[in-house]
Amino acid sequence: METKGGFYITQIKQLQDRIFERLLLENGIEISGGQGRILFILWKTDNLTMSEISEKTSLAKNTISVVINGMVNKGIVERNINPQNRRQTIVSLTEYARSLQVKYEAVSQQMNTLFYHGFTEKEREQFEVYLARILETLTENLQTSK
Repeated sequence: METKGGFYITQIKQLQDRIFERLLLENGIEISGGQGRILFILWKTDNLTMSEISEKTSLAKNTISVVINGMVNKGIVERNINPQNRRQTIVSLTEYARSLQVKYEAVSQQMNTLFYHGFTEKEREQFEVYLARILETLTENLQTSK
Protein backbone atom coordinates (compact mmCIF):
# COMPACT_ATOMS: atom_id res chain seq x y z
CA MET A 1 0.00 0.00 0.00
CA GLU A 2 1.45 3.32 -1.07
CA THR A 3 1.11 6.16 1.42
CA LYS A 4 1.46 9.83 0.58
CA GLY A 5 1.23 11.44 4.04
CA GLY A 6 4.92 12.28 4.31
CA PHE A 7 4.93 13.74 0.80
CA TYR A 8 1.88 15.87 1.61
CA ILE A 9 3.40 17.07 4.89
CA THR A 10 6.56 18.16 3.05
CA GLN A 11 4.57 20.04 0.40
CA ILE A 12 2.32 21.65 3.02
CA LYS A 13 5.35 22.75 5.03
CA GLN A 14 6.98 24.38 1.99
CA LEU A 15 3.80 26.18 0.93
CA GLN A 16 2.96 27.20 4.48
CA ASP A 17 6.45 28.70 4.95
CA ARG A 18 6.17 30.74 1.75
CA ILE A 19 2.66 32.01 2.50
CA PHE A 20 3.51 32.79 6.13
CA GLU A 21 6.62 34.77 5.18
CA ARG A 22 4.56 36.70 2.60
CA LEU A 23 1.94 37.52 5.24
CA LEU A 24 4.66 38.63 7.66
CA LEU A 25 6.13 40.99 5.05
CA GLU A 26 2.69 42.34 4.15
CA ASN A 27 2.28 43.21 7.84
CA GLY A 28 5.68 44.89 8.12
CA ILE A 29 7.37 42.09 10.04
CA GLU A 30 10.76 41.35 8.53
CA ILE A 31 11.70 38.03 10.08
CA SER A 32 12.28 34.59 8.62
CA GLY A 33 10.36 31.45 9.52
CA GLY A 34 13.22 30.17 11.69
CA GLN A 35 13.40 33.48 13.51
CA GLY A 36 9.65 33.35 14.04
CA ARG A 37 9.88 29.89 15.57
CA ILE A 38 12.50 31.13 18.02
CA LEU A 39 10.49 34.25 18.83
CA PHE A 40 7.37 32.18 19.44
CA ILE A 41 9.25 30.12 22.04
CA LEU A 42 10.85 33.17 23.67
CA TRP A 43 7.49 34.98 23.89
CA LYS A 44 6.26 32.05 25.97
CA THR A 45 9.42 31.82 28.10
CA ASP A 46 12.09 34.50 27.82
CA ASN A 47 15.76 34.01 28.78
CA LEU A 48 16.48 30.53 27.45
CA THR A 49 19.75 28.80 26.66
CA MET A 50 20.62 27.86 23.10
CA SER A 51 20.07 24.19 24.02
CA GLU A 52 16.61 24.91 25.42
CA ILE A 53 15.67 26.82 22.26
CA SER A 54 16.96 23.95 20.12
CA GLU A 55 14.91 21.44 22.09
CA LYS A 56 11.70 23.51 22.02
CA THR A 57 11.90 24.40 18.30
CA SER A 58 13.29 21.07 17.04
CA LEU A 59 15.97 23.06 15.18
CA ALA A 60 19.56 21.78 15.25
CA LYS A 61 21.95 23.62 17.61
CA ASN A 62 24.14 24.80 14.74
CA THR A 63 21.04 26.17 12.97
CA ILE A 64 19.97 27.92 16.19
CA SER A 65 23.38 29.54 16.46
CA VAL A 66 23.25 30.92 12.90
CA VAL A 67 19.65 32.15 13.24
CA ILE A 68 20.33 33.75 16.64
CA ASN A 69 23.36 35.58 15.17
CA GLY A 70 21.09 37.11 12.53
CA MET A 71 18.51 38.03 15.16
CA VAL A 72 21.16 39.72 17.32
CA ASN A 73 22.35 41.71 14.29
CA LYS A 74 18.75 42.88 13.66
CA GLY A 75 18.23 43.86 17.31
CA ILE A 76 15.57 41.20 17.88
CA VAL A 77 17.32 39.30 20.68
CA GLU A 78 20.33 39.70 22.95
CA ARG A 79 22.88 37.09 23.96
CA ASN A 80 24.35 37.13 27.45
CA ILE A 81 26.56 34.78 29.44
CA ASN A 82 24.66 32.89 32.14
CA PRO A 83 26.08 34.19 35.46
CA GLN A 84 25.32 30.80 37.10
CA ASN A 85 27.11 28.82 34.36
CA ARG A 86 29.57 30.82 32.29
CA ARG A 87 29.62 28.10 29.59
CA GLN A 88 25.98 28.82 28.75
CA THR A 89 24.60 31.63 26.64
CA ILE A 90 21.19 33.03 27.54
CA VAL A 91 19.05 34.44 24.72
CA SER A 92 16.65 37.24 25.67
CA LEU A 93 14.04 39.28 23.84
CA THR A 94 14.62 42.96 23.12
CA GLU A 95 11.87 45.56 23.44
CA TYR A 96 11.69 45.53 19.63
CA ALA A 97 10.91 41.78 19.69
CA ARG A 98 8.25 42.28 22.35
CA SER A 99 6.65 44.97 20.16
CA LEU A 100 6.28 42.45 17.31
CA GLN A 101 4.31 39.89 19.30
CA VAL A 102 0.78 41.23 18.75
CA LYS A 103 1.29 41.68 14.99
CA TYR A 104 2.95 38.26 14.68
CA GLU A 105 0.10 36.56 16.54
CA ALA A 106 -2.40 38.26 14.19
CA VAL A 107 -0.51 36.88 11.19
CA SER A 108 -0.42 33.44 12.83
CA GLN A 109 -4.19 33.62 13.24
CA GLN A 110 -4.55 34.52 9.55
CA MET A 111 -2.45 31.47 8.70
CA ASN A 112 -4.53 29.21 10.97
CA THR A 113 -7.73 30.46 9.35
CA LEU A 114 -6.30 29.66 5.92
CA PHE A 115 -4.89 26.33 7.09
CA TYR A 116 -8.21 25.04 8.43
CA HIS A 117 -10.49 26.60 5.81
CA GLY A 118 -13.39 24.21 5.17
CA PHE A 119 -12.70 22.05 8.25
CA THR A 120 -15.31 21.52 10.92
CA GLU A 121 -14.17 21.99 14.51
CA LYS A 122 -14.34 18.22 15.02
CA GLU A 123 -12.22 17.57 11.89
CA ARG A 124 -9.62 20.13 13.05
CA GLU A 125 -9.41 18.55 16.50
CA GLN A 126 -9.06 15.02 15.07
CA PHE A 127 -6.44 16.15 12.56
CA GLU A 128 -4.40 17.74 15.35
CA VAL A 129 -4.60 14.52 17.37
CA TYR A 130 -3.10 12.65 14.41
CA LEU A 131 -0.40 15.26 13.93
CA ALA A 132 0.49 15.09 17.63
CA ARG A 133 0.85 11.30 17.36
CA ILE A 134 3.17 11.64 14.37
CA LEU A 135 5.22 14.28 16.18
CA GLU A 136 5.50 12.09 19.28
CA THR A 137 6.63 9.07 17.23
CA LEU A 138 9.25 11.10 15.35
CA THR A 139 10.50 12.75 18.55
CA GLU A 140 10.86 9.37 20.28
CA ASN A 141 12.69 7.99 17.25
CA LEU A 142 15.13 10.89 17.25
CA GLN A 143 15.79 10.56 20.96
CA THR A 144 16.45 6.80 20.79
CA SER A 145 18.89 7.26 17.90
CA LYS A 146 21.13 9.66 19.87
